[in-house]
Amino acid sequence: MNTSEVPSYNQMIQQSIQEHWFLDSMSDYGLFTFQYKDVARIIEKMHILFEEADIKQGDKIALCGRNLSRWGAAFFSILTYGAVAVPILHEFHPSQVHDIVNHSEAKLLFVGDKVWPNLNADEMPGLQGIISLTDYSLLVCHNEKLGYARDNLNRLFGEKFPSRFLPECISYYHDSPDEMAVLNYTSGTTSNSKGVMIPYRALWSNCDFAVHVLGNEIKAGDKVLSMLPMAHMYGMAFEFTFEFMRGVHVNFLTKVASPTVLMRALADVKPVILIVVPLIIEKVVRKAVLPRIQDPKVRVLMNVPVIGDRIRKRICDGLTQALGGNFYEVIIGGAALNQEIEQLLHSIGFRYTVGYGATECAPIITYNDWKDQIVGSCGRNVIHQELRIDSPDPEHIPGEILTRGLNVMLGYYKNEEATKAAIDADGWYHTGDLGVLNRQGNLFIKGRSKTMLLGANGQNIYPEEIEDKLSSMTLVGECLVIQKDEKLVGLVYPDQEQVKKLGLSRADLESIMEQNRKDVNPNLPSYAQLSCIKLMDNEFEKTPKKSIKRYLYT
Repeated sequence: MNTSEVPSYNQMIQQSIQEHWFLDSMSDYGLFTFQYKDVARIIEKMHILFEEADIKQGDKIALCGRNLSRWGAAFFSILTYGAVAVPILHEFHPSQVHDIVNHSEAKLLFVGDKVWPNLNADEMPGLQGIISLTDYSLLVCHNEKLGYARDNLNRLFGEKFPSRFLPECISYYHDSPDEMAVLNYTSGTTSNSKGVMIPYRALWSNCDFAVHVLGNEIKAGDKVLSMLPMAHMYGMAFEFTFEFMRGVHVNFLTKVASPTVLMRALADVKPVILIVVPLIIEKVVRKAVLPRIQDPKVRVLMNVPVIGDRIRKRICDGLTQALGGNFYEVIIGGAALNQEIEQLLHSIGFRYTVGYGATECAPIITYNDWKDQIVGSCGRNVIHQELRIDSPDPEHIPGEILTRGLNVMLGYYKNEEATKAAIDADGWYHTGDLGVLNRQGNLFIKGRSKTMLLGANGQNIYPEEIEDKLSSMTLVGECLVIQKDEKLVGLVYPDQEQVKKLGLSRADLESIMEQNRKDVNPNLPSYAQLSCIKLMDNEFEKTPKKSIKRYLYT
């Protein structure tokens, strides 16, 4: 598709607001709700502030806070004004937040109440103002006109719209396809973060993909539960912006997603679709499903014709109800799904699928509907994207995954060297991931090129494949495989809940992990077997999408 055919993304926002004026738009779950008309009112008020602060089209405005309705309204305010949104993950260290605000040259910062106490405004001298995401009050102001406008905002709004504020009153900035819309700093599992320049065409293309695959399943008035950070492209694209375009009611889970809080919210909201990272679904399966099928009698009965089918259906129904009971499918992405868990989900007929993407593609690259899901695969290339494997035999020999199309970023902000390394002369984005493609075009990821280890005789070792097997062993909570002196070492953080329940000592754990090593090695090639397992005293440091920051341990 030619970029000239890409419609204005901001006009789509405008149209959705106008069409769904009186529908519920965003809720801070259990607290309050904005209708689409309320979001429109906030957008206009923010535009007044931006104008008074002399913000120009293309200027950067940062947001840093947990998922909130006011975060979402502020985000759309930035885009529809023609400025560039800079979402910052609220889990970032304060020094990272300062660095990103400064590196992006942001003029304003919207900040959440949990983040603000740890920040230092003096470390961000380029800001004209800092705005609270609690009530849009000014926390810091270095611009007299901005301060005056905030103090008189309701009056200025009334002067701008002297009659009633109606759908036809709104008129938003008309964007062009290759114009930067979002500057998103990656969380980085193998290196420090980089500023990914996301154009409007990529936002539109991801939305158009979602319409093609889910448009018949999701309609205006439906509900979703937003659990993933909106500052990450995965959560932003498929738990927030797509739904907003369809008139869907987005419920933000503003509290920490503990099992109790999450299950209550799912039962209440009954989301029409679930977007999760593997960690969430794996925890639910281990708590709600595995105990039911570990009974020897149940295992025997599951192999009996008819009876086995009934048991699997009962287990699937129970898991479905635990997740709200109303979803079309559960889309899993952001990291690798444990294969044992996936085999189990597949065997009981659970409606799940596994997708694959990258921040640099805003984010989608491959996907299959749950009916077409193949165990171990993360789908086929999506609409508006091409896919290929850089390998002499893409079906059998892993090679780097390359993609090209409307989803691909403009490049890395102020980093031409990194941009040239990531996007070649023909426009192919080099993902850094390794995979194979079967004849039907289904992608199977084997690992990351940056994490691939080299065996003593030149063999390629993919630590993720070893970790997948190790994570299923007794008392393994989290694990990582590293190479030390040409030997492979498994780093394991034990399942603390089970350790405490069983009253195990460190000596007991070391003995169990040694047995795990002996049990897992026969299932691995000789060159990929573990020499030892080392216990970790603390959880691995993770990115906000719950991937281990591998570079810290290698």
